[in-house]
Amino acid sequence: MYHKKIRRLMNKFNLKARIRQANPYKKMAKATHEHKVVPNLLNRKFNQGEPRKTFLTDITYVYWGSGQPAYLSCVKDAVTREIVAYHLSRSLKMDIVYRTLEKLADSLDELLHPEAMIHSDQGVHYTHPEFQRRVKKLGLM
Repeated sequence: MYHKKIRRLMNKFNLKARIRQANPYKKMAKATHEHKVVPNLLNRKFNQGEPRKTFLTDITYVYWGSGQPAYLSCVKDAVTREIVAYHLSRSLKMDIVYRTLEKLADSLDELLHPEAMIHSDQGVHYTHPEFQRRVKKLGLM
């Protein structure tokens, strides 16, 4: 069919083609390279067989009271499935992941595996240069 006939049919049946717009923030992030992604060392093999070697982290939201959101950031040991550190906050500012890392450092008490690593998604909190600097300072990959 010719494109003009398709356009006429779409107008006749009141159909609209939604054209997805590119995300401008993604383009900016690639252009500035401020948020660099760390290579995926686990490749979905989370259970490395040794406790305190692999930690998993993420942020989720919980509604409380009259539908107000609270955000929960936690770090979980991949082998024992124990929540090692967590922080609950009313905002999604970077402070939520920094406080979680501080609590993780307190809970580890020098009992860190030499090849310990922390695994997360590629969200803005975890690709932030300051977060990655703090992770390396803790001795995690």
